[in-house]
Amino acid sequence: MSVSPLTRISAQSGCAFTLAAGQRLDIVDPQGRQVADLAIFARADVRERFSAGRTLDYNEKLYLSVGDVLYSNRSSQLLEIEIDEVGRHDYLLSPCSRRMFELLRDQAGHPSCHANLSAALGPFGIDQDDVDSAFNVFMNVAVSLDGTIAIRPPLSKAGDRIGLRALTDVVIGLTACSSEQTNAGSCKPVDYRICD
Repeated sequence: MSVSPLTRISAQSGCAFTLAAGQRLDIVDPQGRQVADLAIFARADVRERFSAGRTLDYNEKLYLSVGDVLYSNRSSQLLEIEIDEVGRHDYLLSPCSRRMFELLRDQAGHPSCHANLSAALGPFGIDQDDVDSAFNVFMNVAVSLDGTIAIRPPLSKAGDRIGLRALTDVVIGLTACSSEQTNAGSCKPVDYRICD
């Protein structure tokens, strides 16, 4: 098996790349308690993208782990989780945005996952309005019995990883999340590698 070296995504930034069917994407939390927003688009037609709603429909659970599949808005299988050393991730919440920081925290001009994903995915023909759903790797969102949600510190420790196998050719957007609240008070880098 061919394994690329780890590539680092600096804190509060993002990148985009392609993943061929059969390749595995490993996402590593190098320092612990850091979220990575993962946006997924079908390479053949980027109008097809990860759907939180379809993924919930077909997996019938909020917390995904090994063996679970991420689905598209056209009900296609995009990625399957093969390795999961943390066991708690989120796909209810959309990527943090500059407007979110203004509305919820009265912070203007704050870096955001939406801006980072949009900038990185733009060269692939993906419009910022299509960056509306993500699989939030290592994000710990608690759901209470009355339906309210609370963002808790990630459970990931330094070196923990998740591995997702591409089930079709995809375009990937990946960030080191920009929200201090989501990342236990400080924003840190994220590492990734591609395995054939």
